[in-house]
Amino acid sequence: MSDDRIDPMNLTAQLHYNAAGNPPSTLPESAISNAYPGLEFDIRNIWRRLLVGIELHEADNYVVSADPEHDHLVGRRLLRVAEHYVIGSVVGPTRPGAGSGPLTTSTNPDGVMMLEWSNSLADVLAKHVGQVVPCLFTKDRADNPVGVPDKLPDPGFQVVELEVRPLFATSAETGDRLAVIAEEMAGPGDLTRGLCSPWQNDYRECACYYWAASRPDYVNVEDTAAGTTTGNHWFAKDREPRVYVLDNRFDSRLVSYDDLFQDWQGRLRFIVGGDDAPEHRDDDPEVR
Repeated sequence: MSDDRIDPMNLTAQLHYNAAGNPPSTLPESAISNAYPGLEFDIRNIWRRLLVGIELHEADNYVVSADPEHDHLVGRRLLRVAEHYVIGSVVGPTRPGAGSGPLTTSTNPDGVMMLEWSNSLADVLAKHVGQVVPCLFTKDRADNPVGVPDKLPDPGFQVVELEVRPLFATSAETGDRLAVIAEEMAGPGDLTRGLCSPWQNDYRECACYYWAASRPDYVNVEDTAAGTTTGNHWFAKDREPRVYVLDNRFDSRLVSYDDLFQDWQGRLRFIVGGDDAPEHRDDDPEVR
């Protein structure tokens, strides 16, 4: 009699194996938005403790805490790990029609910003796990963004050797890596610590539109004779007149916190192909 059991052997196979009885929603790639953050978990939190001895902010290159031997790094900014920079220059036009140039402010004179951890540290994780690597920090506390010096050594910066921690746990019996995030990287509750409670807060909070991957924004869009468009904000309580209302949590024309807390399933409309689903159209006489 043949043995039909599937036994995934390597880490990649384990990560992609869908166990019998588990719905697709149990896999990370099914998350509504899995980077910044999602409704289910905030994947940024797994990077905070990548470097042994310090803890980074999940959305900034700022050291929030450290072991006693590295306590002097708290409040400083991490700029580079091994050969990989974790900040990038911010460039763009300063006015309509102008060419691109450095975008600086009084609080960001170097015109830089932190790169999302999954992008800036993925290569570090792939190439340097278990190794001690040079990490470039600001020499002093830095509440605002800081750019990389033109040349090193520079008295305003310091290189500190830190070990790169593995992402996955290791079997105590075999020494093999397991398809489980190491507790040293993210302990119980860490992956959801940054999410709103209740979850509806996240929908209403984000007037900066970073939920574009998770929710619609401009819906029921139609071209006009003037070459512009008209449509609705997804949070608009009424679809007529068809006018886009800028996202403002205090605007009574848009769904509010209380609306979401009390009746999210009645307020949030299904969007199909960029338009309200037929059963959610205000102009449908069949809708009651």
